Formats: sequence, C-alpha cells, structure tokens
Amino acid sequence: MTGPWMLDELAHAGPEHLDPGFVAGFDRKQGRPDPSEDLALLDGHTVVDLGAGTGRFAMAAAKRFDRVVAVDVSPAMLAVIRSAGLPNVECVQAGFLTYEHRGEPADAVFTRHALHQLPDFWKAIALHRIAGMLRPGGLLRLRDLIYDFQPGETETVLRDWFDQAVTDPEVGYTRDDLAEHVRTEHSTFRWLLEPMLDAAGFEVLDVQFTGRVFGAYTCQKRV
Repeated sequence: MTGPWMLDELAHAGPEHLDPGFVAGFDRKQGRPDPSEDLALLDGHTVVDLGAGTGRFAMAAAKRFDRVVAVDVSPAMLAVIRSAGLPNVECVQAGFLTYEHRGEPADAVFTRHALHQLPDFWKAIALHRIAGMLRPGGLLRLRDLIYDFQPGETETVLRDWFDQAVTDPEVGYTRDDLAEHVRTEHSTFRWLLEPMLDAAGFEVLDVQFTGRVFGAYTCQKRV
C-alpha cells in the first residue's frame, strides 16, 4: 500500500519505542509476559509476530515453528531480537500496513499490545491484511488494550484501572503512563473491534477480558 494518504506507522509507534534506552528496560516495564499460553493455542510451520517488540513471543515460538517472522517498525526492538541469533527467526522492519508476507501463507499471526497504535480506520485495514497473509483456517491471536465497557462508564472504569497502576515507572506503568495511553493512543471499544474482525473474514473462537481493558482474542480465518 502506497500513496500520500498512507499513515506513517513509525511516527505512530511512540518515540520511546525507538529509544534504545527505553527498549533496554521494556520487558521489565511490561512485566515480562509469558508467551506460553498463546503458543499453546497455535501450531503449524510459519508464524508472523506483528509488533514483535523485543521478541519474547518470537524467540519462544522459534522452538515450535519452523519459520518465525518478527515484524516491528522499531530498529531498536529488532536489534534485540537479532542479537539472539536464532536461525529460524526473520526480522523485518515494517508495520501492520507495510509488511509484505513472502512464501507460503502463515499458519498463525500473533500480535500483542500493538494494534492500538492505529486509529480504527487503519485497524480495519490492518486486520484485512492479516487475513490475507494467513492460510484458510489459520489463527490470529490478538492481545491488546481494548475497552469492554460503554461510553457512559468511562470515568468509573478508567479510575479503577488507574488506581491499580504502579508508582515506579521502572517496574511498570504509572497513572501518568496510563492516562497518556488513553489520551494519545487508539485503543477502541470491543463493540467496534469485533465487527472489524468479522468484516476482515475472521470468526472469533474465544475472547477473554481482564479488568475491562485488556482483551485476548483467538480468531480463525474463515475457509
């Protein structure tokens, strides 16, 4: 996809994700998420990790998949993945809107806490593109900050969420961090996201929410 109307995904990535200093502490700030639950849902030969970050999922996936494609717009993030030297992990500097899948269709696509960087118009296009890189019956595992409430509940839900924030920015996300996310990034309501998944050609097999702000979706591309 090219044209003067295209979104600049690098500009939407957040400057901190391009900063090697921030990237060095990224896993600690994220709480070092364990990818084993996600991997247990996926199988096949090829998996694409969109918004791969420092590669916690991609590196673990390398033990189960013949081919892992780690895609991220941040050179600093990809440098961490490359430093592991895993022969079946390919690093590609691209985003949801610019990654061009090569070779056999993927059996699975994984993305964690990255789709929210796109406004909803672009989310819908990104999901359509993800469906295009998957084989029929392939799986999308999507984790993100997604709002499971109605607009009239916003203040109550956000206040409860912010109250659970840490005070030390070195070990997690503070109230200011969460407020900045709501103010400047593009997390959406589930009742907007789910029709996008349907329109892209996915069936939602399972969905679980934590705290009304974190969603985990397992979706299958329709045959």
